[in-house]
Amino acid sequence: MKTKLGVVMDPLESIKPNKDSTLAMMQAAQARGWQIFEIQQNSIFLTKDQVFGRCREVNIHIDQTNYFSVVNSWTTSLEEMDIVLLRKDPPFDMEYIYTTYLLELLEKKGVPVLNKPSSIRDCNEKLYALEFPECCPEYLVSRDEKVLRDFYEEHQDIVFKPLDGMGGSSVFRVSPKDKNLGVIIETLTQHGKFQTMAQKYLPAIRDGDKRILIINGEPIPYALARIPSANENRGNLAAGGKGVGKKLTKQDHFICDLVGKSLVSKGLYFVGIDVIGDYLTEINVTCPTCIRELDQAFGLNIGDEYIHFIEKEILSSG
Repeated sequence: MKTKLGVVMDPLESIKPNKDSTLAMMQAAQARGWQIFEIQQNSIFLTKDQVFGRCREVNIHIDQTNYFSVVNSWTTSLEEMDIVLLRKDPPFDMEYIYTTYLLELLEKKGVPVLNKPSSIRDCNEKLYALEFPECCPEYLVSRDEKVLRDFYEEHQDIVFKPLDGMGGSSVFRVSPKDKNLGVIIETLTQHGKFQTMAQKYLPAIRDGDKRILIINGEPIPYALARIPSANENRGNLAAGGKGVGKKLTKQDHFICDLVGKSLVSKGLYFVGIDVIGDYLTEINVTCPTCIRELDQAFGLNIGDEYIHFIEKEILSSG
């Protein structure tokens, strides 16, 4: 019997195949003889104590212009899957949270779901990093304008970002004597309605915001340093940053060792952490990327490493 892999993701038609980490995982699984099923979030439903979804069985192709074909499509109980990967891109909104509840019910039926739905729900990508204060830059989380202004007055050069952002969206640097402080705080907090994060600006961003991928608590030995363009403070590739592969430093390994134990305990088996200079800034648990870039830079096959881990440690123990 072939292993049946269900992947909850954005529609295959919408992805960039040369950049997409989920597609790399699907290719690796197919190379091992697995059957691959795409499942879209809006098709998942619960009835009669079973979680169902609209599944498209697909074949993945190397051709970047014709990178998949549909074998069949039908609605079925997701208990038919041997394993499900939750690889839906943010925004992490209420629909995403409801999806984690449904997949948690599937998990209780005996189908492994990676990353663990309850941990994805509980581990906000900005706030989770703060559980490791010895690795974090000075920070503040508040929706109070005075508290945020006081943090700026203390540090003078800071970064504001929303707690639910992705890809560098709505990240603002406020430099000394910047006259936009008030409007930035108003915009991000919606006049005090929403919590926002402030962090001390790290000049090391000029050398790149490093994405480090961690599988089962162990880091890939290379990071993708996302270096901001000349007119940007953000290194995110979605914001125009340039990716440069770098070997992990001693401090990178220290951070990974510290974070890795917590990740494994929470069932977060494929994670991307972000490091600027010597500091941990985010822990990405929903749909971390950069497999393709690191594979190309260093001749790796990270998707296959992850599928091998699943085959050896998750499916064989089930």
